[in-house]
Amino acid sequence: MFHLQGPQVLQMLEKSLRKSLPESLKVYGSVFHMNQGNPFKLKALVDKWPDFNTVVIRPQEQEMTDDFDHYTNTYQIYSKHPKNCQEFLGTSDVINWKQHLQIQSSQSSLNEVIQNLGSTKLVKVKQTQRILYVMPETARKLLPSLPETKNLPLKSISPKAINQEMFKLSSLDITHAALVDKFWNFGGNERSQRFIERCIRNFPTVCLLGPEGTPVSWSLVDQTGEMRMGATVPEYRGQGLISHIMRVHTQVLDKLGFPVYNHTDRANKIIRKMSHNMHNISMPCDWNQWNCVPNKL
Repeated sequence: MFHLQGPQVLQMLEKSLRKSLPESLKVYGSVFHMNQGNPFKLKALVDKWPDFNTVVIRPQEQEMTDDFDHYTNTYQIYSKHPKNCQEFLGTSDVINWKQHLQIQSSQSSLNEVIQNLGSTKLVKVKQTQRILYVMPETARKLLPSLPETKNLPLKSISPKAINQEMFKLSSLDITHAALVDKFWNFGGNERSQRFIERCIRNFPTVCLLGPEGTPVSWSLVDQTGEMRMGATVPEYRGQGLISHIMRVHTQVLDKLGFPVYNHTDRANKIIRKMSHNMHNISMPCDWNQWNCVPNKL
């Protein structure tokens, strides 16, 4: 195992991962943020260097003090040969299998390895799989060879006009974290709210304030560069607010050089239609998350 440190080596890793997109996207986005100041205090581990097979991005040990906080205890994994990475991922120095944790990857081919490790380590594993979308701006920069990228219209579409007297464009602050958490499918608890507060504190956010001066629609970014936790409160849905928010947020992130992408449930026809209308490109690989819970802790 090699712990990669220092800007020069991490920039080499970012450049190398770029060649493996879109399958390396979750890891690439994490390393990108490490090279932008590393606000989430992540570390990069590889099985060998520079000719690595597997990369694991994880928090530094001092960040992982709560054995039940799988929002913090999150690992991003990319492997050039997924079937050959079980021994590396099984090492306790790489993944702390004694904690509640999450593993994220754009490679569904890792499922067999992770399920095998779950059986070996006496850990319950639940996989969640979603559609992975990349925004047109990012696709043009990072995935120019994809057929869908070549067929993108030259001009990006403008968001649907909104009532600017009723809605004011703004950004979130940490006092809004409870509201965001309330509408996040993966949230709804004290630990998820703390995670959201951390994302609001460290990354650009966009929201629309309603007549009462509180957010009615919003979009955030997590430590992997993914746009997540976006929502509109029920009473303001159907007015095109979330597509407006996502277009504005994409422009903000693109100017900063961020890779811009997100995921959605296959059953969420509204977001899928919106993604199609915005020319977001559905990737040939999936968004995957494995929730891992030790049988005994």
